[in-house]
Amino acid sequence: MVQQRYKDICSAQRSIPVFAQHWWLDAVCPGWSAAIAQKGDQVTGIWPYAPQQRMGISLLRNAKLTPYMGPVVFYPADMKEANRDSHEHDVIADLAGQLPATKVWHVSLHPGNRQAGLYRAKGLRNEVQQTFLIDLAGDEASLFANFKESLRRNIRAAEKEFTISDDVSCLPQLYSYQQQTLSNKGVGQPYTLADVQRLMDACKAHNSAALWVARKGSEVAAIVWNVWDQERSYYYMGAQKPGGDSYRAMSALLWHAIKQAKARGNTIFDLEGSMDPGVERFFRGFGGRRELYIVLKKSDSLLWNAINYLR
Repeated sequence: MVQQRYKDICSAQRSIPVFAQHWWLDAVCPGWSAAIAQKGDQVTGIWPYAPQQRMGISLLRNAKLTPYMGPVVFYPADMKEANRDSHEHDVIADLAGQLPATKVWHVSLHPGNRQAGLYRAKGLRNEVQQTFLIDLAGDEASLFANFKESLRRNIRAAEKEFTISDDVSCLPQLYSYQQQTLSNKGVGQPYTLADVQRLMDACKAHNSAALWVARKGSEVAAIVWNVWDQERSYYYMGAQKPGGDSYRAMSALLWHAIKQAKARGNTIFDLEGSMDPGVERFFRGFGGRRELYIVLKKSDSLLWNAINYLR
């Protein structure tokens, strides 16, 4: 019943981010649920969540393959700017009160959610991650001029070297490139090819994704999975051919995705950030605004704490 009501809300509210859409949740976590806030007949906010159990421990974490979760607040069109923060606070307090009692939290909120005091009062730690947001208001020439000169040179060279197309058949290749890169770092792949294929199928069915592929002749040099909603376009995931000698192909793919986002009418391109120094340096070159977003954490389980200590 909750899922159907949530789906009806998604149909009525076009502003809901792609990662909170009912079809996205169906693809990544069939057992999802949601808190729904209402004032009179008006729905004022939603908080989708992915309840989990591990060794008898209750957890609230981001669903698999979902970078941002947490509350989404709806604002009346005629609301004064001075009243927005109080409205947001009250709606999120209502939503948080509906969530199940949970021993462990690790939830990355959507950028722009700043009710840190409310979450702390609920017993949750506020940590931060970062992303880079590119404002798409300017024309293409202005956007490109805002890039670092070295990045512009790489893109100009790449546009002569590579061809770019939307080719969903390369999804297994993206997965393989990522797998090889992670293996070289001694890290396992946290999701399966079936997981990403199921999600890509859902994205394509709702016209919310492209798989941009850079080729040099018949060789696939790099791949970027781009997703979007009404307002924002996101660099969701990507990889270049292991052993590749430069970021030229990746730079060209991201510039292509940015141009497509602007043409589509998106207002923001979210590079989805990274705390890795090398990736952060690469993203900084695109001239976006650094944005911090909240990660809510809690662990009231001695068993869970011990397991994480031993890892």
